[in-house]
Amino acid sequence: MLDIKKIKENPQAVKDGLHAKEVDCDATVDKILVLEEKIRGLKTSTETQTAQKNKLSKENGKLFGQKKAAEKRGEDTADLQAQIDANSAESVRLDQAIADEAEELKTLQGEFRTLMLSLPNLPDPDLKPGGKENNEPLRYFGEPHKFDFEPKHHVDLCLDLGLIDYERGVKLAGAGNWMYTGMGARLEWALLNYFIDSHLADGYEFILPPHMLEYQCGETAGQFPKFADEVYKIANPTDDRVHYMLPTAEAALASIYRDEILSEADLPKKFFAYTPCFRREAGSHRADERGMVRGHQFNKVEMFQFTRPEDSDAAFDELVTKAENLVKGLGFHFRTVKLAAGDCSASMARTYDIEIQIPSMNGYKEVSSVSNARDYQARRGNIRFRREATGKPEFLHTLNGSGLATSRIFPAMVEQNQRADGSIVVPEVLRKYLGGLEIITKK
Repeated sequence: MLDIKKIKENPQAVKDGLHAKEVDCDATVDKILVLEEKIRGLKTSTETQTAQKNKLSKENGKLFGQKKAAEKRGEDTADLQAQIDANSAESVRLDQAIADEAEELKTLQGEFRTLMLSLPNLPDPDLKPGGKENNEPLRYFGEPHKFDFEPKHHVDLCLDLGLIDYERGVKLAGAGNWMYTGMGARLEWALLNYFIDSHLADGYEFILPPHMLEYQCGETAGQFPKFADEVYKIANPTDDRVHYMLPTAEAALASIYRDEILSEADLPKKFFAYTPCFRREAGSHRADERGMVRGHQFNKVEMFQFTRPEDSDAAFDELVTKAENLVKGLGFHFRTVKLAAGDCSASMARTYDIEIQIPSMNGYKEVSSVSNARDYQARRGNIRFRREATGKPEFLHTLNGSGLATSRIFPAMVEQNQRADGSIVVPEVLRKYLGGLEIITKK
């Protein structure tokens, strides 16, 4: 969620930033400003009328005392009673006016919150405007893989070596699903262990979060309400709460400290989580994307940090380096790409992608996205820390990065490490998880 103060101070700058993301929210920004002014006016009016009502109540208290004393003296109290009645009638009118304004305020605040939640995050000013055509490769590692024989597609290699059962995966769960078998399951688990051990060595805390989340988690992460139809929702016959299967562990990790105030001394918080990820996107029908490049369920290890605002740039560089080192360890040629504003997700202020080559797909494919949300998610989830110097709470910054997802690493590893006889060389960093196995051959 954006800072309303920033919108009020320079609405055109906010509009320009969203235009750089290729989002036209001008009317929304204007409507937010109108609603904010109405809400402030209603609050002021309510406060004024509440003060008037309290004043009348105190005045009537005095008048009742005067009336009682006059009655004891045998004096006429008609004028006093008339004033008491007038004050009481005015109090009733004020009560109704306050109640009406409270109802209107509730409606306006609901509309205001909905519009505020609909605004994407502003991109960092150094990003190029526009979409992926303006993405900027920053650096390359290694050289593209070359073969002295006709290489096979990863689907054919996985079938020949008994690593993946695509047919039965579809039978179990429908198109866009697959099933790891035998050495394929062990190889997948070896990848995950490699990622986990690397993050533990770097001092990150291991989290195994729930896979089924409540709606508020998606709202905090910035996925809802805009992308609410892109997840698998779960019907619950016992209550009306909305649950869904997490599309990424970020959705869970971002809400760990929702509605909490952390100590500045406890920052940064560095986590990583392993989860399967569930997404409604269907497997692509393009010939170069057959297999396990896109699917409804895949495994991923996700990195996440909570930091002070002044530390988030350094945290971002750390996460990028960690993702790059994981890919380097597997021996892949890759490039690191700075995304243009319009190619960053709605929640993020900046994103770098780590892209590798899958030979059969003729180009680079993203295997890790590292992003800085700045205070956007923290505002949505009311996540703050108390600044020691001032004693005041401030919104912290959140960052995330894939570290890594396996659904593209696995096919790239299989294709790039294939030999002319159809066997596959196991990356050296994975061999300790496979009992020292160096070559996977057909049984």
